[in-house]
Amino acid sequence: MSLIQLNIKGISYSQTQSGAYALVLSEASGTRTLPIIIGAFEAQSIAIALETEIRPPRPLTHDLFKTFADRYTINIKEVIIHKLVDGVFFSSLICEKDGVEETIDTRTSDAIAIAVRFQAPIYTYENILEKAGIYLKIEEELSIQETGDSESLSVEIEEDIKSNFSTLSLSALNEELNDAVANEDYELAAKIRDEISKRS
Repeated sequence: MSLIQLNIKGISYSQTQSGAYALVLSEASGTRTLPIIIGAFEAQSIAIALETEIRPPRPLTHDLFKTFADRYTINIKEVIIHKLVDGVFFSSLICEKDGVEETIDTRTSDAIAIAVRFQAPIYTYENILEKAGIYLKIEEELSIQETGDSESLSVEIEEDIKSNFSTLSLSALNEELNDAVANEDYELAAKIRDEISKRS
């Protein structure tokens, strides 16, 4: 069965469902998206890896994995989301060292956090996209259902909550940004950075 490449479209979250994040992957040459429910730590780790301006003062777990792999010349070639059972996605890391390929079982959220750091492609199979994919034209009408079912795949591509930073000066915003990074509050740091970018 042929593989379909996916790109990271974004990470959304619900104000009403605490701790529920959706990593949204989009079909590289199609109109479907694949929403995957992930935890707060994994969402933060992926978001940090996608950012170019924010660097944590200490390495996150996935950063440590990248450093370890680089030190021992292990390359991550690709990630494959290969199975979906009862709303849970199963993935594999395809690794290579000295020309020898190995497949390692991993949680999908960890696999993608690592793939971003290695700039490795992410793939899935057609049957998984058929089962869990959402077409772009309807995705904005979908929302995270408050059913208490953690396996729900129905998500909304929400806009980030807009914090009110409009009253702060640029220098004050930069101070707030430094504090947020020092406190490892990367979600807040991203919002402050966006406000600074708007004014530039």
